[in-house]
Amino acid sequence: MKSSRLFSSESVTSGHPDKVSDQISDAILDAALLTDPMARVAVETLVTTDTVVVAGEVTCAGSFDVEAIVRDTIRKIGYTHPNEGFDAETVKITSLIHTQSPDIAQSVDRSLENREENSLDELSLQGAGDQGIMFGFACSDNPQLMPVPITLAHQLAQRLEEVRRTEVPEFRPDGKTQVTIQYDEWTPVALDTVVVSTQHAETISLEEIREAVRELVIKPVLAEHGNGLDLSQTRFLINPSGRFVYGGPAADTGLTGRKLIVDTYGGYARHGGGAFSGKDATKVDRSASYALRWIAKNIVAAGLAAKCELQVSYAIGRAEPVGLWIDTYGTRTVSREALNRAVAEVFDLRPSAIIRDLKLREPGFAKTAAYGHFGRSGFTWEDTSKAEELRAAIR
Repeated sequence: MKSSRLFSSESVTSGHPDKVSDQISDAILDAALLTDPMARVAVETLVTTDTVVVAGEVTCAGSFDVEAIVRDTIRKIGYTHPNEGFDAETVKITSLIHTQSPDIAQSVDRSLENREENSLDELSLQGAGDQGIMFGFACSDNPQLMPVPITLAHQLAQRLEEVRRTEVPEFRPDGKTQVTIQYDEWTPVALDTVVVSTQHAETISLEEIREAVRELVIKPVLAEHGNGLDLSQTRFLINPSGRFVYGGPAADTGLTGRKLIVDTYGGYARHGGGAFSGKDATKVDRSASYALRWIAKNIVAAGLAAKCELQVSYAIGRAEPVGLWIDTYGTRTVSREALNRAVAEVFDLRPSAIIRDLKLREPGFAKTAAYGHFGRSGFTWEDTSKAEELRAAIR
């Protein structure tokens, strides 16, 4: 074991069984929001061999075809080989969806009758859908303002999927990546180890797999995203277990919400424990985690800290957070009091305000369900346009 500080993060491709489940759950969420922007959704999906089970709560004004959504999602992922145990056209689908509990619903929909009594404004009428703690994080290590290990792991996994779709059809949808970075204190300095495993057809040899992954996946990613890391001593482990023909849901059961660390910061920052996929934005597990990433990223983008982690907590039925914690690990450039005051002035962490500011009534959550919810463009919580407002609030 080397004596230097080594930190590892992993990612998985869209065909990993747990990610298949996440994508189905979020595709159902999108379908519900498309028919009714005020839909309430909490859906879990289990996949295994030739079976998909969808369960949970959906309350919306419209209707949609669960079976068609499931098959379309699986088809898009690439499970279209009938003889490999899990196929979009033949998989058996069971739907156990019902409406949301009225006790939970009334906690979210604060009665308008209480407005005068409690001096609540419109945004305070919607309480949090549950109690819980959520975290958000950003750091200045790269342009994504994300930890380097998880960023590279995602980029390798995305490239592996791209190669499977465009250049090496013998690759199959299931795959995993892992990146180990050497740190000098908090600074990433060298790429220690890269692990890539891809499911594959019987017809391709291990030597061909390793050559294709090395030349078509690893080299292009490191050339574009090496971020100045020392690569001179890097180890590359490609399908280190050898054969990986039997994979995906045919080989391993998948379940929504079982890749939380892949979804967030690769273990580099803390996680509150709640899953994201399959939940509409009234569930603060999801919406508040997005909001805290948004705040942390804007703090770092504003130059107010090089590293920032936030925690927020809620009580069910209450709109105002119970607590907010900001930790900059000694990297802040302003006083703690000034930073806390600026965040409170610029950002509103009541659930309705988060939903409004991040546009979380709109469909599009299926795009989050593979390759991380953070560090990719195209999501409202990755926007850094609040940085100037934060700087102005400090002044």
